[in-house]
Amino acid sequence: MLHIRPIGRLKASQSCVSFLIRAYATVQHSSAGPANPITPTSDTISQPLQSRIRDKNVILRTYKPRTPGVRHLKRPINDHLWKGKPYYPLTFSKIGHGKGGRNNTGQITVRHRGGGHRRRIRTVDFKRSQPGPQKVERIEYDPNRSSHLALLKNEATGQYSYIIAAEGMRAGDIVQSYRSGIPEDLLASMGGVVDPGMLAAKTAFRGNCLPLHLVPLGTQVYCVGSSAQRGAVFCRSAGTYAIVVAKEEGKRPKHVTVRLQSGEVRRVSKDACATIGVVSNPHWHFRQLGKAGRSRWLNIRPTVRGVAMNACKLILITPLQRTSSQDSGDHPHGGGRGKSKGNRHPVSPWGQLVSSFESHHGRFRTNGACPGQRRIQDAEEKKSKQMGRSRATKEPRQETHEYRLIPKP
Repeated sequence: MLHIRPIGRLKASQSCVSFLIRAYATVQHSSAGPANPITPTSDTISQPLQSRIRDKNVILRTYKPRTPGVRHLKRPINDHLWKGKPYYPLTFSKIGHGKGGRNNTGQITVRHRGGGHRRRIRTVDFKRSQPGPQKVERIEYDPNRSSHLALLKNEATGQYSYIIAAEGMRAGDIVQSYRSGIPEDLLASMGGVVDPGMLAAKTAFRGNCLPLHLVPLGTQVYCVGSSAQRGAVFCRSAGTYAIVVAKEEGKRPKHVTVRLQSGEVRRVSKDACATIGVVSNPHWHFRQLGKAGRSRWLNIRPTVRGVAMNACKLILITPLQRTSSQDSGDHPHGGGRGKSKGNRHPVSPWGQLVSSFESHHGRFRTNGACPGQRRIQDAEEKKSKQMGRSRATKEPRQETHEYRLIPKP
């Protein structure tokens, strides 16, 4: 006689386990442990430059491949973002042929732009000139940039404004701007005398905007300005930051030195604005769109390789004019059999070299805002001055010719 065991509980448990495993959206954890994004706090203001976020520390959201378009789709986890529409009075529609990469005359100045979903431009406050405490109402997604935006409400006036959100900033936080000066209550709490250490402990918090001369050395800042009158111009994209390296000393200091994300050391005004923290959405550059259609939604048109085009005969007139004439064809790398580009250096469709040449204008041309290493020529001039033969005043040697007058016969 055949005995049948009840398997109702087993089926129920298996279905429960399969439901937990075969979820549509899952989180991809790395073997190195949870992510550790760089978020500055009051305890970590004076820490040195930390290492950049690497691929092994990233947590992304993956999807069950129900369709080919989501098989390779990976997105950063941003569950704290606002699900509704933006604050309408601070937006305006993006219209015109500028969306297609064209200038005011209709000519294409930026290639591979066009189409895409309709957008509204968010008016972002890069100057942060309004004083007083401001409450973060919500963190929003912005389709026009890689970072997130924070909607602020001034508690005194009730006005709303958008700013670039810092990593770790959430709804309900209170931020302030100290560009217009130190408040009276803060000055009274320090005994009427400005103490730099106590001032940094009370103002250098995430999301606060300060003049650069009030920011402690070694602090991570973003939305850095270049002058006192302008707004933020540096470190505005996702995950970027700058570090305050040095400050001028003396009776009338004018500049503060900061190190940008690219490693460039730049000198900016001491009254320029800077926001404490790191720009939000640091995992943005690890995303994978998953399909070509998602690029078209983002206003990105296809890019065709030059070796896949037809050949063209390129004639470069002069290197100074940087002009060229093309015969019938598409690209200098085109034509031929296979993927060969004709054994020539990589050039643009107009014959401009794209590698293997110096990008700067001259070796000894310097920029006052970018102090670099001392030039070899300066060291040689200093050495020659000590020896009494300065190269700066030394004139080049001129050849002299003697002419003898020959009398006529």
